[in-house]
Amino acid sequence: MFRIKKLDIFIAKQFGLLFLGTFFICQFVLMMQFLWRFVDELIGKGLTIDIMAQFFWYMGLMLVPQALPLAILLSSLITFGNLGESSELTAIKAAGISLMQTFRSLIIISSVICLGSFYFQNHIGPESNIKLAQLLLSMKQKSPELEIPEGIFYDGIPNSNIYVQKKNINTGKLYGIMIYRMTGSYEDQAIILADSGMLQSTADKKHLLLRLWNGEWFENMQSGEFGNSAAVPYRRETFVTKHILLDYDGDFNMTDANSLSNNARGKSLGQINHDIDSLNQNYDSIGRAYYADASNYLFARRHLSRKDSIRAIHIAETKKYDIDTIYNKLPLGLRQQTLSSTQSRVAQAIQDLDFKSMITSDGDQLIRQHKIEAINKFVVALSCLIFFFIGAPLGAIIRKGGLGIPVIISVFVFIIFYILDNTGSRMAKGGMWDIWFGKGLATAVLTPTAVFVTYKASNNSMVFNFDLYKEFFRKLLGLRLKRHVFGKEVIIQDPDYLHDKEQLQTISDDVTAYSQSHRLVRMPNIIKVFFRYHPDHEIERISDVLENIIEDLNNTKDKAILTYLNQYPVVSVKAHTRPFERRWMNILSFLIIPVGLTLYFRMWMFRIRLLRDLRAIKQTNNYIINRIEEINK
Repeated sequence: MFRIKKLDIFIAKQFGLLFLGTFFICQFVLMMQFLWRFVDELIGKGLTIDIMAQFFWYMGLMLVPQALPLAILLSSLITFGNLGESSELTAIKAAGISLMQTFRSLIIISSVICLGSFYFQNHIGPESNIKLAQLLLSMKQKSPELEIPEGIFYDGIPNSNIYVQKKNINTGKLYGIMIYRMTGSYEDQAIILADSGMLQSTADKKHLLLRLWNGEWFENMQSGEFGNSAAVPYRRETFVTKHILLDYDGDFNMTDANSLSNNARGKSLGQINHDIDSLNQNYDSIGRAYYADASNYLFARRHLSRKDSIRAIHIAETKKYDIDTIYNKLPLGLRQQTLSSTQSRVAQAIQDLDFKSMITSDGDQLIRQHKIEAINKFVVALSCLIFFFIGAPLGAIIRKGGLGIPVIISVFVFIIFYILDNTGSRMAKGGMWDIWFGKGLATAVLTPTAVFVTYKASNNSMVFNFDLYKEFFRKLLGLRLKRHVFGKEVIIQDPDYLHDKEQLQTISDDVTAYSQSHRLVRMPNIIKVFFRYHPDHEIERISDVLENIIEDLNNTKDKAILTYLNQYPVVSVKAHTRPFERRWMNILSFLIIPVGLTLYFRMWMFRIRLLRDLRAIKQTNNYIINRIEEINK
């Protein structure tokens, strides 16, 4: 029977306070990141406080589901990091309470947050997204003089297309201006060229005043005034200064939400499923119509039925025609006419196919966006649980609280999740990956990670013991350790110089014999290394004896001997013998040619280094033996 214990309440309180604080921090960071993307639409538009308040309110609501997983990750990591750092987690385990029992209350809380995140995304988030999209679209349409870009045509002003070669942001002056004005029909357009100009809103925000300097005005006069005459009057005007008043409502007006009907993020799960069915049915009908047009295109000009078309195709396939021969028999004029007609029909067909391809690709992308958003609601909600089972075990393993290491690890994990999720979304949206694969990539990578760290934390594993990793890479790369021997302030027992002298002499003889018998300079025998290895523990024995002598001589007060002791190298006792302890691993590494070859040359390198170490040991032994003889005189 489940009972709420004091430990559950204690941990829940610790987590709750941290969760509230980290949630607002994460929400603030995400809002600032989102605000930075749209800062150009906000600055200098004369927006009122209530519009800005609506923008921040809807932006905050939209970003709540994204802030929840990061807040859970950071707060759970800090919570169990604090418990481990203060040894409270050790006391809990000493009382016979497992780590999973300690997680119990927070698992329930995280599950509730997970369900709340899904509910938020399905009911509150879509409306907030639509409202925010309306505000952003309305902001872009306000004060268009600030929106005119450089180097491209801007059509934000009704009945006008404006091209600006260069723009001075400080003064607002425009250079290299080209304006197309649609005064009536396409034939009656006006073209205005000017060296420079300025575009400003009037005081009542109902018009735009365009001031132009040093330019020309080209315009066709209204052709309707002259009947069907082909001689349409043409006007050209050169000016030094020109003022043009454009009708434009610059006040803030909320855009109609119907223009955002295809925004998948502004829909609940039920609406998405309903719209996917509608979109599939709509674009399937369009696809069937395009297919019917393509199948009948070849014989459409001959007014043949489908049955006659199939019969004609069959006849064309059974009889072979030499197109070049038929073409060469035609007169020159007919040839040119045929080529021109064919090129025109091909260009028209390509243009028609490009248009149809654009329609179908837009439909496919719209359907993919709806499916991606439907899966995203589950992925974001599920990430709350995944981040908890990453943060809490990591806190129990690292045992560091505060905002130092936990923040670094949380940011690192969240960046990995963001990169994987963003990459998968882009690839799925572009159609390169399947939707389920793209949106499930981040979850598929982080779920095993959560299981792994939870298992390691439950078994008190030293997975984050950096000394172990440091030692592993040191051995792998063959990095040396430097010996540090210091004199002792208090010596209880003096070293046995005579016994140490005899052992050092014996070690020198053994080192000489080993060097001569094994011929360390030569390349090792491949067969003996990988297939017929004979145990070789001589260097291990010599190293153990030498370490005992060094430990005994460390009790000396003689500074010369202490100096000589630091000259002894730290010997690698196994690296020169074989790659692995087990025979089958050596055979397997040999069969994998790049691995076996690398291990073979690594072993040869260690044999040469061992030879130098043995010479250094023999030379240092002679120094110490001579010093001991001087002390005994």
